[in-house]
Amino acid sequence: DDDPDSNEVVRTLLASCGAIVRTASSAHEALEIVARWLPDVMVSDLAMPDEDGYSLLAHMRAGERLRRVPAIALTAYSSPVDREQALSAGFHAHVAKPVRTAELLGAVVAAREAGSRLQ
Repeated sequence: DDDPDSNEVVRTLLASCGAIVRTASSAHEALEIVARWLPDVMVSDLAMPDEDGYSLLAHMRAGERLRRVPAIALTAYSSPVDREQALSAGFHAHVAKPVRTAELLGAVVAAREAGSRLQ
């Protein structure tokens, strides 16, 4: 997410449940992080400067190493059409902002379980 406050809220929430979290403020920065670290799940905003979450996901899917990392769209774009677009693009789940703790945690757990079955 390009908003530092949003990154901090999500980081704190996930870390409080025992997750190891890396944050990035752009798709480029996220790709630099995943070049050195393989996440179990990626949570990404859709609207970011320069490259959006869809572009980030496409870059990740293009390489063999990151192809199976489940991704969750966490976004203010919350209409049914937005949800369908995110799922069609390959996101495992679509979670609307403002973030609801139970919904995000449930999506992360489900994505992680799905990812472990794909490995």
